[in-house]
Amino acid sequence: MSDSPEATPKPTITVRPNGSLRVNGAVLIGADGNVITERESYSLCRCGHSQDKPFCDGAHRECGFDDAGTHQLVE
Repeated sequence: MSDSPEATPKPTITVRPNGSLRVNGAVLIGADGNVITERESYSLCRCGHSQDKPFCDGAHRECGFDDAGTHQLVE
């Protein structure tokens, strides 16, 4: 048994240029408190055109979504 606790990586959210938000290491919980997904990684829609909201289904490619994803880091 180790004296130090195992390091748990922090969840990350990556803004994909002209695409989705890529989430790694975080459980997605809805406004009602119910777990939406416990997957280790998933992509969330940013364009508003996904038929599988809140998840990305690639609709941003067809609708011409344009956002370079150059936003400031929030910690």
